[in-house]
Amino acid sequence: MTVKQAANVLDLIEFFAEHRRAATLAEIARHFDWPKSSAFKLLGTLVERGYLYEPRAKGGYYPAPLLAEMAGRIEAAQPIPAELHALLEALVRKTGETAVLAAASGAQALFLDAVESPNAIRYTAQRGKTVPLHVTATGRALLSQMSAEDRASVLRKARFDRHTEGTLMDAAAVETEIERSMARGWFLGNAEFTPGLGGVAVALKLPGRHLAVLVAGPMFRVQQQTDSLAEWLLVACRECETRLAERGEAG
Repeated sequence: MTVKQAANVLDLIEFFAEHRRAATLAEIARHFDWPKSSAFKLLGTLVERGYLYEPRAKGGYYPAPLLAEMAGRIEAAQPIPAELHALLEALVRKTGETAVLAAASGAQALFLDAVESPNAIRYTAQRGKTVPLHVTATGRALLSQMSAEDRASVLRKARFDRHTEGTLMDAAAVETEIERSMARGWFLGNAEFTPGLGGVAVALKLPGRHLAVLVAGPMFRVQQQTDSLAEWLLVACRECETRLAERGEAG
């Protein structure tokens, strides 16, 4: 379910993040194909609340410092340790594939951070991307950290749509795959959600957080080195957990 007004505000923030310059009412309305009256009300509300301002008279609107300040306060309350971004960068250097840090968000795995492979043919992943928990290696790594009751609740509400020939089509199949994966210590993505895409995921064990790290790429490369990817990922994640625990940054 999408609330249109909320979506419009988020679209506007993403617009400024991409263009990084002031924009006039007319330009914004034209870009989003919004009625000028609706755009005027939305911009006016954000100006009134202090989240937008006009850097110069009639020169267009731009996010005010208050927006960055609020985002900073939110992040400061539960920061993502810098060590985790360094982990992703190290994995990309080691494996040549894209590395992702994810957390559970409802029935989805939310990408908190990502570092893409330098290869021309690669898995494209950006911060903010979501994928279903039950259909992906990343998601199952996150589901494995939930209580049996919470996991069952997620799977009861899941939509078991067939995305590819390899898609797991019921809760029992997902539970069986989670059990198999937990026994070996890592989770396999085998083109179940996106055709031609494979990967390996590991649950990242930090106190108070359910996180997972994924290394993914095209099947023709991943299948040739699945065991090596799993070994590298396990070692890197366990070493990262230890370093964070020693510095008291895990929680």
